[in-house]
Amino acid sequence: GLMFGVGGSVVASIQLSRGKLKVARINMSQAFVCCIVIMSIISVLCVIYANEIVTLMGCEGRLKEGAITYLRWFMPFMPTNILLSMGLLFLRVDGAPKMAMACNIVASVANAIFDYLFILVFKWGLQGAAVASSLGSIIGAVMVLFYIFNKSNKLSFYPIKLSSHSMILMYRNVCYMVKLGFSAFLCEVALGSMMFVGNITFLNHMGNAGVAAFSVACYLIPIMFMVYEAIAQSAQPIISFNHGLGIRSRVIKAFMLSIISSIICGLFFAIMLFCYTDVIVKLFINEGEEAHNIAIYGLPYFAIGLIPFAFNIVVIGYYQSVDRPRPATIVTLLRGFVLLILSFYAMPMLMGDMGVWLAIAVAETFTAVYIIATSLLNRR
Repeated sequence: GLMFGVGGSVVASIQLSRGKLKVARINMSQAFVCCIVIMSIISVLCVIYANEIVTLMGCEGRLKEGAITYLRWFMPFMPTNILLSMGLLFLRVDGAPKMAMACNIVASVANAIFDYLFILVFKWGLQGAAVASSLGSIIGAVMVLFYIFNKSNKLSFYPIKLSSHSMILMYRNVCYMVKLGFSAFLCEVALGSMMFVGNITFLNHMGNAGVAAFSVACYLIPIMFMVYEAIAQSAQPIISFNHGLGIRSRVIKAFMLSIISSIICGLFFAIMLFCYTDVIVKLFINEGEEAHNIAIYGLPYFAIGLIPFAFNIVVIGYYQSVDRPRPATIVTLLRGFVLLILSFYAMPMLMGDMGVWLAIAVAETFTAVYIIATSLLNRR
């Protein structure tokens, strides 16, 4: 959803800046249709092979039964979830951020209400949780559909033609959108990579207690990532539109504002982790447990990487916004895979337990250094 949403919204924003309203509508419609078709196929496969998928993930016993139940009730409605996440990006491009926020809030509140009813009142368990999430996304998706099928809006749905010539053009456009949005897809995968590699490293060096301590960071990372990603996505329509117009000064101004905002947020999160480590850890782990002491020791070291983490996410968003998919993909691969894996491998050997906690910070810092160095070299 992010891959097609980010790629399609950047293309649509650039086309709108050039006065090509019909082309922007076509691009948006092609992104929606292709993404939903692909997601529908994936959803059907997940329902059919639910048992095989959860077995592959290592589920056993009661966990396996619950995972299959949730998967089979959640995945059929995944296309509406994708429609909602994509719609938020296009609505912002169309100058309707309040409507995008309304769609998101209504879907979230509906999800929470249905969770309460289906799980606590009707006692439907995991099936109820899955249906609640699905109904929340359906309500948000319906709001998005009302917007994009309203012809009075600039970015309204344009019917897809099925002629061979139209299909060839659609294939070319979709490939370009995927190329632009691929780094957004990788950023999400990189979160999983960070947690997966981190869990293995903590398990090898500190045992189960270490994994439990690292889980505190794993709860915090997605929240921080969403804040940084929100800053990047908020700047994207402004940067893409002015990039299409060729107004470099506005592009730089919006980019610098997003950098400053993200660094302030990163600094805030780091200070909170430094000053209130004990309070934050107690939210997840009981005092006196071995994992509690490990988390208290390690989270301040983990916090060091929050500022370069913020910087890197916003720069990736900038590269996407100005039609530079190659550097966006390179930076994403560096911070989320190459440097991350190297850091988790090398830092524990160099600095012991401290190195395990510093691995993410080292990967993010070296990525930031790479970004700054390449930017300075390109200026020359």
